[in-house]
Amino acid sequence: MARSPQQPGTTRQRLLDAAETLARRLGPGNLSLDAVAAEAGVSKGGLLYHFPSKAKLLEALVSYHLQRLDDALRAQEATGRPNAAICAYLDQFMQECARQRPPASGLLAALAENPQLLEPVRAQERDFLDRIRADAGDADFATIAFLVVHALRAMKLLGTDVLDDDEIAKVIAWVRNELRTREV
Repeated sequence: MARSPQQPGTTRQRLLDAAETLARRLGPGNLSLDAVAAEAGVSKGGLLYHFPSKAKLLEALVSYHLQRLDDALRAQEATGRPNAAICAYLDQFMQECARQRPPASGLLAALAENPQLLEPVRAQERDFLDRIRADAGDADFATIAFLVVHALRAMKLLGTDVLDDDEIAKVIAWVRNELRTREV
């Protein structure tokens, strides 16, 4: 049975979607609870029911992002194909590149405001790497592929990116081709 828009799960989801939209547009450091509530069509009291502070909203947003990535990896892992996890990780990265990203300074500001947001990311990324290695035809090359994604993300985050979108696509295509040659 579908939930009505008034039920907590859908309100929470609308708030997370609105926060993600605004974080991409304005950067997480410039995100305000009032703006999220307005974007989601929810009263500020309704937002505060689900997320009593901006820190809790940002924490939930990080968790939401990690859960979607985890779901995508698990779906591919379930196929049983060699290198499914690292290929899913690469796919998610390319989808992330295709979407509008928050300015690097906004993300850095959010992390400076709440550095504890990095701990769940660190733990989940370690889990992703362990699963990627376990599923890989060549665990060492899968680790390199994982690190390529992290290097490209770091360049975007720090505003030091020297590759354009076509060059990034070529690097990822090369990594994919190498993965295919290393399948068991």
